[in-house]
Amino acid sequence: MATIVGIRKPATAARWPVPEERRVVTVLFADIVGSTGLIERLDPEDVRELQREYFATVAGVLRRWNGVVEKYIGDAVMALFGAHGSDGFEAYRAVRAGLEIQDALDRRAPAGTRLRVRIGVATGEVLVDLAATHDGGHGTASGAVITTAARLQEYAPPGGVVVCATTRRATAGLVEQRPLATMAVAGKAFPLDIWRVTGLVRPAPARHHGPLIGRRRELATAGDEITRAVRDRQPRWISLVGPAGSGRSRLLHELARAVPTVDGRAVRWCVAQCPPYPEGALAPLADMARAFAGVRDTDPAATVRRRLAGALDGLLPPARRGAAAHALADFVAAPGDAGAAGRGAEVWREVLLALAAEVPVVVAVDDLDRAAPTLSRFLHRLFAAASERRLPLAVVATHGPGWADLLPEAAGRRRHVPLPALGAVDTGRLLRQLLDRAGRPAALAAELRPLVGGNPAVARAYVRALGEDGDPAGVPEAVRRMVDACLDRLDGHQRAVLMAAAAHRANADADTVERLLDWPAGRAEPVLRALLAGGLLRRTGGGYAVADPTIARVARQRLPRALRTAFARRLAAAVHIPPRGPAHAGPYRGRRGTATLAAA
Repeated sequence: MATIVGIRKPATAARWPVPEERRVVTVLFADIVGSTGLIERLDPEDVRELQREYFATVAGVLRRWNGVVEKYIGDAVMALFGAHGSDGFEAYRAVRAGLEIQDALDRRAPAGTRLRVRIGVATGEVLVDLAATHDGGHGTASGAVITTAARLQEYAPPGGVVVCATTRRATAGLVEQRPLATMAVAGKAFPLDIWRVTGLVRPAPARHHGPLIGRRRELATAGDEITRAVRDRQPRWISLVGPAGSGRSRLLHELARAVPTVDGRAVRWCVAQCPPYPEGALAPLADMARAFAGVRDTDPAATVRRRLAGALDGLLPPARRGAAAHALADFVAAPGDAGAAGRGAEVWREVLLALAAEVPVVVAVDDLDRAAPTLSRFLHRLFAAASERRLPLAVVATHGPGWADLLPEAAGRRRHVPLPALGAVDTGRLLRQLLDRAGRPAALAAELRPLVGGNPAVARAYVRALGEDGDPAGVPEAVRRMVDACLDRLDGHQRAVLMAAAAHRANADADTVERLLDWPAGRAEPVLRALLAGGLLRRTGGGYAVADPTIARVARQRLPRALRTAFARRLAAAVHIPPRGPAHAGPYRGRRGTATLAAA
C-alpha cells in the first residue's frame, strides 16, 4: 500500500471552553452488504471473529485519516471528520478514508470471508458535543447530515463510495467523480444529486484568468532574486508567503511567465504542486520528473522509460543513463513506494544538478507547507550541492505564514516575499473584473469589497456565490472551510476571545470580553493583544473588533443559540438593563451539563 504522508491532526477544538459548537463536518457511513444472510450462514464464533477484524480494519483507516468513530450501529460504522478541529480538507479526508476502507477489505478478507461494503459521505452543519469527540462517543453530533450520509450509502454500489453535492464540490479536482443520478431519498423534501467517487486524480495546475492585480511589486522582487542567482552563479531561495487564498499559486505562475530568460539565456523551470495528503513523501518530485520528460498518464512502461532516457541524453554519461532512466521510471510509476522513491529522488537530484550545469534552473514547489519533511530535506540538499558547485539555480517555494523552514546554509541568499491583503483599490479592481466575467453589474463590487478582506480567493468565491438578486447567499462553502481552519489553528483562549468579540459585534474591550466569558480581571488583555498582533483583531477606539467581517460572521455562526443568549444576558446584567429575547436564567447548559465559560 502506498504511504500517505502529511496527515496532520487538525488543531483540536476541545480546548475551546464551550461544551457544544455548531460546526460543518463530513460524515462517513459504512455498512456491510447482505450482512444478515452472511451471519445466518456462519457459526457465532466465526461471526465474532469477522466483526472484530472488520471493525478493527475500518477503525484503523478512520484513525489514520483523523476521523472519529461516532457510533457503531449493528454492522454499520458512522464517523465524523472535522468534529474536533478543521484543516479545511475534512471532506477530502473522509472520501480518502472511504476509498481506503474499500481497498483494505478487498486486499484482506476478514476471517477468510470477502466483505462488500457500501459507503456514503455527506457534508453539512451539526451541533457537536466537543467533550465527546472521541472514538465511540455516541451522541457526539446532531444534525440532518447524519441521516443524509446513512441514506446515501443505500444508493452506493457494493464496494463503492458515493457523496452528496456539498462533498463533491469540496473535493472537486482532487478525486474522480461521476454522477449516478438524482435520487428521491426517504425523509428528504427534495431529490438529492449523488456522485460516485472512482479514484484519485493527479493535481493539475490551476487555470488563471485576467491580468494580475496588486502583486507587481512582489513579482518584481522575486524576479530580481532569480536574476541574481543566474548572474552571480549563487543559488538563491525565494519564499512566496501568504495565507490561504492570497494568490501564492497565481504569483508563482506569473513568475514563470515573467522570467523565461535571463540575459538571453533560457531558464528551465521545473515546477511541482503539493496536493493535500499526497500518496508519497516525494510524490511531487515524481510529478516534476514526469513533466520534465513529457510523460503522459496513458504511456505504457516501455514508453515511459524511453521518454525518460531521451530526456537524460546529454545530461548523464551513457553508461549511467539506462540505470537512471529505470530508477526514474519506477519512481514515476510508484511514488508511494519508499524504496523506489528514495532511489528515484537521488537520481532526480543528480539530474537537476547536471541540468543547472548546462542552463539556469528554477526548481519551484507550490504549497510546500503541505509536504512531508522529506521533501524539504531534498530541496535543502539540492540547494547546498548547487551552492558548493556555484550553479545558476534558484528554489522558489510557496507556503503559509505560520510555516517555518530552516535553511542555515542560505547565508543571506534567502528572500521572503510576503503577500499581504490587497488594498481597497486593488480589491475593487479585482471584483469588477470578476463581476464582468460573470456577467454581473460592476456596482456590486462596492457591496462585496468589505466582505472579502483583500483575499483574491475569497473575492472569487463571493462572486460565484451571488444569487439571482445579487446578494451572496451566506458565507460561500470554500470560504467557510478557510475560516474554520483559521479558527481552529488558534488555541483555546484565543478562539474563545475571538468568538466573544464577534458575538458582541460592537467594540469589545478587555472588560467586556471577561464579562462575556466569565473570566477574572486581567485575563483577556494579553489574548486580545496576541490576536491583534496576528491580524485577527483591529483597534477601534478604546476596544477591539474582529478585523475580517467574514471571520466574524463564521465565528458567530459557530456559537449555539443558547450561548449567544447567555452572552446577551451577561452583557445586559453588566449595564443593568433587561436582556432582549427569551429569559435565560443561570449558566449556559449544553447536553453534557453546565458551562462555566472558564478557559480550559
